[in-house]
Amino acid sequence: MLSQLREIVEQVSKLDDVHQALAVLVEQTCRAMRTECCTVYLANEEKHRLELMATQGLKFKGDKIHINFEEGLVGLVKRSAEPLNVADASKHPNFKYFSELGEEVYQSFLGTPIIHRKQVLGVLVVQQKSSRLFDEMEESFLVTLAAQLAVIIAHSQTQGQWLLSSNHLKLSGIGASSGIAIGEFWWDDSQLQLSQVCPASTLDIAFEQEWLLLAIEAALSDFRRMRKKLDNEINKDALAIFDLFTHLLNDPMLRNDLKAQINQGDRADWALRQVVESYSNRFAQMSDAYMSERAQDIRELGQRLLYFLYNTENESFQVEKPIILVVRELTATLLASVDKEKLLAVVSMEGAANSHAAILSRALGIPAVMGINMNAADIVGQTGIVDGYSGEVFISPSVQLLQEYRSLIKEEHELSAEVGKESRKPAVTLDGTHIDIFLNAGLSADTNIAINQGVDGVGLYRTEFSFLLQHRFPSEEEQTQHYQSVLTAYATKHVVMRTLDVGGDKPLPYLPIDEDNPFLGWRGIRFTLDHPDIFLMQIRAMLKASCRHQNLSILLPMVSCVRELDSAIELIEQAFQEVLHLDDRVRKPKIGILVEVPAMIYLLPLIVDKIDFVSVGTNDLTQYLLAVDRNNSRVSDVYESTHPAVIMALKDIRETCERLKLPVCICGELAGDPIGAVLMVGLGYTSLSMNTSNVAKVKYILRKSSTSELKELADKALIQPYGQNIYTMMQRFFENKGIAGFIRAGKK
Repeated sequence: MLSQLREIVEQVSKLDDVHQALAVLVEQTCRAMRTECCTVYLANEEKHRLELMATQGLKFKGDKIHINFEEGLVGLVKRSAEPLNVADASKHPNFKYFSELGEEVYQSFLGTPIIHRKQVLGVLVVQQKSSRLFDEMEESFLVTLAAQLAVIIAHSQTQGQWLLSSNHLKLSGIGASSGIAIGEFWWDDSQLQLSQVCPASTLDIAFEQEWLLLAIEAALSDFRRMRKKLDNEINKDALAIFDLFTHLLNDPMLRNDLKAQINQGDRADWALRQVVESYSNRFAQMSDAYMSERAQDIRELGQRLLYFLYNTENESFQVEKPIILVVRELTATLLASVDKEKLLAVVSMEGAANSHAAILSRALGIPAVMGINMNAADIVGQTGIVDGYSGEVFISPSVQLLQEYRSLIKEEHELSAEVGKESRKPAVTLDGTHIDIFLNAGLSADTNIAINQGVDGVGLYRTEFSFLLQHRFPSEEEQTQHYQSVLTAYATKHVVMRTLDVGGDKPLPYLPIDEDNPFLGWRGIRFTLDHPDIFLMQIRAMLKASCRHQNLSILLPMVSCVRELDSAIELIEQAFQEVLHLDDRVRKPKIGILVEVPAMIYLLPLIVDKIDFVSVGTNDLTQYLLAVDRNNSRVSDVYESTHPAVIMALKDIRETCERLKLPVCICGELAGDPIGAVLMVGLGYTSLSMNTSNVAKVKYILRKSSTSELKELADKALIQPYGQNIYTMMQRFFENKGIAGFIRAGKK
């Protein structure tokens, strides 16, 4: 039966036409199971019914046969999402006779749901004339076949095939820049991609070096031009990507790596591909979303260099009317090269929500959706809707859907105008509670974020970026200069620098680490304590950098026991004494821990005299509490930031810190999510640290709320058994406030 199962799946997967594919399925299933009838129903969620798509054994003609979800045994299988095996179908209480099917001749019934990622896509049924229960092997065969069929159906539907709902095609991706756009799709794939460069050698190494140098100079000039073009349009933090590109192109390490590859006999374009892929792969393999998304920045830089290897001058996209731009991968340089007035939205097949291209699209106010699986050439010229809130893209939408989204666009414009008016005002609730709003940062380019945007400082500065871009540990002097630039950029603000958080899932290129389970392995404070030389060097660099402005606090990551904390404090004291001999201006910084390992929740009373503050890393804390890898697509839907256990744990942390008089700040992604921010303030938190793109919305909703109503909301959340219940409750709260657009992803 296993070989028959494999054969059926292979035959079905080869056919694009739904009716033809399912006709093969029912015929082959009847033969394999030696049964007289097999039928496939697919679910039409829009019309709330199951549609008979193919059958062998029933009197099915045309395409008009359908069964409502509440009707018959087939509807019961859909609703229960469980197999149903009965010897005499007509005696079952849910049986319903459909005269047009001619199924009265069949008595035994075995139906199983076709499920993909918890969604019932349809029902697969076999029937026989004799009255009997299908045996275990037969039931197992049908369930296995349905599971295989579910994958085929789901994949086909993402490609625009096998769709039963309305005549429009809906594709789902990642909402990278909020907003809604309606327009015509436009696609251009004429440029050579870095991944298409083939191995090639050269005999003229000098020529290749000169060819590469000219491309670098052209790219540098182009980045300067783009920055100047956008300088008066967007905030400095979004422009920082061009500063980063310029910095990287001037970096001796990158240039030396490229030269070394050419010196080995590789042609310039092939050398470029190898070096860029080596750099980007280091970041792509990291679980930290911020760090992994830097891989795209590196690829973009490489792509731009490739462009100038083959083009002496930059050519902007020339379009005659406003368009929805469809690209393979969204880049900051592409966005900068298109006239903003002609760019309604961007749809990208690859990319991430926190890439610098996404940051730039948000700064420009251009809706963007990434990670869309589609054949771009097939939709050129068609009308579409891009929903940057939900990450959904609609192709050839119905008149009704167009009307709905046009009204949403009007609502969005009104809301954006209101948010913009208050973005620089302090985050003070209606009843006078001030909420400190800090920034999460990590790139050296992040230091260009304007101080006058109304933030209270930096709640989390990731120091590992400068370590990850090199082939060696940066020297103490290099680190000192880097940290000094950050502390100077926020001279009158509070800056929390996290010590080196690498190892395991974020291996250094010059110190490879191979582990079976990197998330529970040699990372964070565990790594640096095993390398006290590295730790001391970094702490000394931080302390030297802090002498002028005295605005440094040090945050220790991945602490899981008191012994680790004691060891770290001892090394910090050693570094302090060493720096004190060199510069008597140095002051002891405040020391805190990042609560991301659940064990530390219970150890806080035992370490209160050892630390000055607490930061809560909600990303890893949630991952460890729920025992789920959120980067694993098979279980990522289990990761719930509003899971009841997560909310309860955050409540316990806040109450413990209040009792111990320990300042506490939320610095994970939850703080920047309007829903999360509201819940955290309701739980009693008064410090939130987030990416700069979230500041305006969070401040707006907090200024429109009172702490008393948020506390009442949080109290209700604490008694909800399901995370979805909490989300629905929060959705109603935002709707009542008239700002449902902030969480439109939950509505669609």
